[in-house]
Amino acid sequence: MLARRDLTAYTRQRAECIRFLDRGRSVPEVADLLECHPVTVRAAVHRFVDGGVEALPDVPRPGRPAKLLGPDDRIAPAELLDVSAEAGITWSAPALCDWLRVERGVEISADWLSELLHREGFRWKRTRDSVRHKADPVLQQAARAQLEDLRPCGRQHTPENAT
Repeated sequence: MLARRDLTAYTRQRAECIRFLDRGRSVPEVADLLECHPVTVRAAVHRFVDGGVEALPDVPRPGRPAKLLGPDDRIAPAELLDVSAEAGITWSAPALCDWLRVERGVEISADWLSELLHREGFRWKRTRDSVRHKADPVLQQAARAQLEDLRPCGRQHTPENAT
């Protein structure tokens, strides 16, 4: 069994546990050799006793398998994000999911898309909600002047006494 190349790491570890124990090693020795916890070795023994060699492989995981994007579907959002970054446009994961659904016909959750983008090397940070860059300086100056007119008499607004 150990000669097979298609074994998962955990299946191979369980088989190694049984092999070392069969050769007379103790549970702590096997755990030390395989660099795992003794409970892991004992769990492999219980699996082997209950079901034999057929019980050592991993059992199938419940739920639908994760949906992986195809090569073209991975390149498209990456190119979109690169072009958008140069233009100063930011995307949220849900908005990018909507774009993928409309443009590519791909249904994917925002959490899984974030995970895939992270694996592809994309890094992001939360953007600040601000419209300062859209403010009109002329209107801002007029508003400051109007505020100055509304201040009580005798009190000047200067940066030193601003709170």
